[in-house]
Amino acid sequence: MSATPASTLAPAPACLALADGSIYRGKACGAKATQAGEVCFNTSLTGYQEILTDPSYAGQLVAMTCTQIGNVGANPEDDESARPFLRGFIAREICVWPSNFRSRETLPDFLKRCGVPAITGIDTRALVRRIREGGFQSGCLSTDPEVQDEAQLLARARAAPSLSSQDLVAEVSCRAPYTFDEGVWRGVSGELPRAPRPEPTLRVVVYDFGVKQSILRLLVEHGFEVVVVPAQSSADAVRAHAPDALFLSNGPGDPAAVQGVREHLRALCRELPTFGICLGHQLLGLALGGTTRKLRFGHHGGNQPGRDLQSGRVSICAENHGYALDAESLRRAGEALEITHINLNDGTVEGLAHAELPLFSVQYHPEAAPGPNDARYFFGRFRELALRHHRGEKASGAQVARGGS
Repeated sequence: MSATPASTLAPAPACLALADGSIYRGKACGAKATQAGEVCFNTSLTGYQEILTDPSYAGQLVAMTCTQIGNVGANPEDDESARPFLRGFIAREICVWPSNFRSRETLPDFLKRCGVPAITGIDTRALVRRIREGGFQSGCLSTDPEVQDEAQLLARARAAPSLSSQDLVAEVSCRAPYTFDEGVWRGVSGELPRAPRPEPTLRVVVYDFGVKQSILRLLVEHGFEVVVVPAQSSADAVRAHAPDALFLSNGPGDPAAVQGVREHLRALCRELPTFGICLGHQLLGLALGGTTRKLRFGHHGGNQPGRDLQSGRVSICAENHGYALDAESLRRAGEALEITHINLNDGTVEGLAHAELPLFSVQYHPEAAPGPNDARYFFGRFRELALRHHRGEKASGAQVARGGS
């Protein structure tokens, strides 16, 4: 941590304008910039660094409902990607002097280094209520003292492109294939215990739609050799890696706006054991004939209740999405698809599986970064599905997703 954080200097003014005409004036933090994007809110109490570095937030201004953010600073181990992709950050209060043995820099210094503008000192409760009641809308955030004119910021907010008009996956995906072999974090000294990795090692190809590092680490821990490929990779390019399984990652924006991937997923999921989460879950549904719809204000946080429709078990889940698969479209798709899980708050589709093919998916984030670990067992089920396929055994995604044989 730096001896004198940049955040201790007198803050510049900051302004957030929403497309509906609402204006919020506060204090600038982080980088000096003016950015427009869709405003959303996250209800997580912890894990702000994972949220900031989650590529799924590309194109968005993220408001935290927890009133004080930054208490434990920032450190390299908690980054979920090479850099933040979100447009801006909003918090009631950002801590200037963190207290944690892992801290390497303050959150304000982290934001500044990464080029992320942030606003503090505003009534985030009022902002969140406006989004909950009025739904998603665009906003423009400026931490530049020379760009504070309300009319100008309002015009930029209203002119901001919608998420549905942008293929944000193209912005966050890797540019070339690479291998990943890093396991879960083992502590500052590297001495925390780790469960033995299962044998044999199976190769999984990961479509990078904005993948988080924690997902890749858990795939490694479950005995996979991980090869990550760009989002636009063809089915033949995936086959060239001789995979035992296919994983479809999380990512940002509207799944219907992602270009050039559905036909490849449609072919590959009929050949390989397939597991998708978040955007990967939605793209799998689209590839199999379903449609998606935009939610009123989305699910962003670590406290979403997901119910397993067979067992009745409810898991508290981490989620980050503004779109959802339409249940009726999945029933009309002409595939042997089963809705396996739903969100108890609004009934949206949380899980999908095929009664004949070896594929399943979930809307939430079972890697829990940040969030509870209730759903982490899905990585083990994916391992089981891939292992059965490797042995030449027949197993459908529906059987394995339900925990059956």
